[in-house]
Amino acid sequence: MTAKEYLSIWQRGEEGEKVSKEDWDLDYIVDGVRELVEDYDFTWDKQVIIPTEDKLFDDMFEAAKKFLAHNGVFNMSTGRIMSLSEEEIEEGISNMKTSLVMGEGKDAVTLIAREVEDRREPLVWAGNPGCPTPERLYYPIILSSAKEPVIDLLTCGSLVDVDGYQVKSGAPTELIAVRRELEYLHKALAEAGKPGMGLLAAESAVTEMGDLAASCEKRLRPCDSHLTAMFNELIVDNGNLVRAANSLDYGMRNASLACTMVGGLAGDAPGATVVMIASMLAANIVYMADYHLCHPIHIRDIATTARGCLWLQAVLCQTFAKKAPAIIVCDLWPASGAYTKELLYEVAANSIVVSVCGGHLEGVGSANGNLPNGTGLEVRLMGEVGKAVARQGMTRERANEIVLKLLEKYEHVFSMEGGNPGRSFEESYNMETIEPVEGWLKMYEEVKQELAEMGIEF
Repeated sequence: MTAKEYLSIWQRGEEGEKVSKEDWDLDYIVDGVRELVEDYDFTWDKQVIIPTEDKLFDDMFEAAKKFLAHNGVFNMSTGRIMSLSEEEIEEGISNMKTSLVMGEGKDAVTLIAREVEDRREPLVWAGNPGCPTPERLYYPIILSSAKEPVIDLLTCGSLVDVDGYQVKSGAPTELIAVRRELEYLHKALAEAGKPGMGLLAAESAVTEMGDLAASCEKRLRPCDSHLTAMFNELIVDNGNLVRAANSLDYGMRNASLACTMVGGLAGDAPGATVVMIASMLAANIVYMADYHLCHPIHIRDIATTARGCLWLQAVLCQTFAKKAPAIIVCDLWPASGAYTKELLYEVAANSIVVSVCGGHLEGVGSANGNLPNGTGLEVRLMGEVGKAVARQGMTRERANEIVLKLLEKYEHVFSMEGGNPGRSFEESYNMETIEPVEGWLKMYEEVKQELAEMGIEF
């Protein structure tokens, strides 16, 4: 897309129909989704986490396209609707990438549009994405993931302080934090012997200023990617349009990020899935997306490991695989934190769903991404499980059986008072060797044995 073409899309946010945020939420999202769910008779069975009916995927895709063409997206910076025509939506679909090289040199890998029950292994994008992390723990946590042989790409959390100063949005601390983040990432890759590995970074960038501060060869390279976020629901802002526009001549990859709420404005899992698909179709145009991140949030349970979120990821991955092949990367944000078996059960369940249904894996945002209680060990399990079920050609039906067994082992954490945050990185890893402590490693080995007994062929 040329700069002139992109500016014509941006201009719609300056001249489109003026509506209030409340009217957008209620009239366009709540009422619009409810009508579609009723028209298509979308329902879901909570014992079927991984549906297999092609009609469901056909209807989901049709409903999402119809919804987007009727509504467009809302620019909350201007309070105006950016309309998108059916022709533009179809063109965006036809232009979606089905392969994308990330990284450089010997460490470069190719993201592909995976198929349902694909025997080609999902790529593993490792780290604790977006998790607020103090600087004293930042490098050790990144290194714990970078060292894992199973990973293909690297991501990270966001710095909450630099040199003893709290990071504030739009302040000098944000600029310094983003550049410091990239320094730590490249240092970790060098220490792990993977200097060319691709990144998804600038996670410390709250505003577009931070994102722009990272866009240079020594930090975010053209072979890396950054986030262009779609807010709840189908909402953009000028800051993220600036982030996307920055890639026009620099060449950095745009990773669209939609965090649709299951149980929110779009209703339960089926309605939320329609909106998530529509968000990705919109991002093809307004954000010039190179690939898509799928991050559903459950309104009560938060985690992507809640049943409704697993169902959404399963349906969305299969819908794109069957109707419009695209590169879909699914976030894993479990409710539990490090040094708990529940975290490992959650990671296994989410990894199985994504891998069998045609997605790639990103995470792990342990403890709901709220605390720096994540480590490289659960990243290891994510990669091992996701790649194992692909290699063995696990069917969706078999995967569903295993996931239901795993849900029985961890669903109680959603109702635990105070949650299940687990232990800090310092308690879970040896800070000198950056290796898991004996007790945490033992839990991992025990859970991996349980998974093998359930039928995962490591």
